[in-house]
Amino acid sequence: MKLSILSCAPKCYSTRRLVEAAKERGHSVKVANTTRLTLDLAHGEPDLYYKDSPIIRPDAILPRIGTSLTRYGTSVVRQFEQMDIYTPNTSAGIGNSRDKLRSLQILSRHDIGIPLTAYVDDKRDVESALKRVGGAPVIIKLLEGTQGVGVILADKAEIAKAIIETLHSTNQQVLLQKFVSESKGKDVRAFVIGDRVVGAIRRTAQGQEFRSNVHRGGKAEVIKLEPAYAEAAVRAAQIMGLRVCGVDMLESASGPQVMEVNSSPGLEGIEGATGLDIAGAVIDYIADQVKFPDIDIRQRLTVSRGYGVADINIPKGSKFIGKTIKETELRDQDVVVLTLRRGSSVISNPKGSRVLEADDSLLCYGRSENMKSLIPDNQPKKRGKLKPLPTTPVTEGTTL
Repeated sequence: MKLSILSCAPKCYSTRRLVEAAKERGHSVKVANTTRLTLDLAHGEPDLYYKDSPIIRPDAILPRIGTSLTRYGTSVVRQFEQMDIYTPNTSAGIGNSRDKLRSLQILSRHDIGIPLTAYVDDKRDVESALKRVGGAPVIIKLLEGTQGVGVILADKAEIAKAIIETLHSTNQQVLLQKFVSESKGKDVRAFVIGDRVVGAIRRTAQGQEFRSNVHRGGKAEVIKLEPAYAEAAVRAAQIMGLRVCGVDMLESASGPQVMEVNSSPGLEGIEGATGLDIAGAVIDYIADQVKFPDIDIRQRLTVSRGYGVADINIPKGSKFIGKTIKETELRDQDVVVLTLRRGSSVISNPKGSRVLEADDSLLCYGRSENMKSLIPDNQPKKRGKLKPLPTTPVTEGTTL
């Protein structure tokens, strides 16, 4: 495998370990300074230059995009995507995870615990927002920040309002977040690769510092992650579109509270605490995915004119209830069932003998006009939290 690591810090621990792990496994690996990659766009020919020369196309890239370089870095990753070069972390996933507000907005639609959070722009709304998140003490966060930078603990409402007013005066946007007292000075970092947690640590702040980041002197210790925390970490990563990431969680009385999903997690703290070859696991995963990459079905299949991908719900009273997929004669209408969602389970490529039930949801590909006719005009649009997705879908067999 030819791998390019996008990093502006080739000598940092994480980059060095990834290069070392790749070479140990016989792969060809290069570190490319993200800022020296130039995008060229032409009709049907997206291309990249590195230091004024056309790039030698790698089989895969591993983005290590710094916070200050998010916009340009995600553009570079997007260009690799358009050239059909594999990346474990999508440009959209990196961009979503970097914006604390956007990432929480995305996670809030799903059945995942997150700290109670408010976002306000007018100082007249600050006091009521503070009350809604539980009052002081309260956490104040800048929308963009890393390694604990831009995170403030205000122990009194008056102090919180003064801090927010000061930050607003400098055009800084902030979040107000409930202070989880039972997790003060501690958090959990789960390292997710693909659909599993490969290592987890608990980070504990030292002295009077409430931020537990290792870069701020936090102490890291290896832990065995409880199933609920592992599931929350994997689902948060999948929802954000990241296959290699660190998921930071608070241990609250009600269970895991996802604070942040980090698209470029450091390796030093977790490798040092666990003794595990995390870098090697990352390289192994990428090498495996190059052979059998994930495909964005909606993007690939909607190119054909008049065809598309749609979710078709089976409401109570539907004529399809009690029929097998084959008996619905969807295939005769040029509609193919790709997956069937029932409750918290997803059945991939369901057999034609599968009997449909009320509230089933079918992900279908086919002629758009025919699929539209299958959706009742009076069917209300579902709102609220989305149903949980399973970590590993069930594969049933050949469709129809």
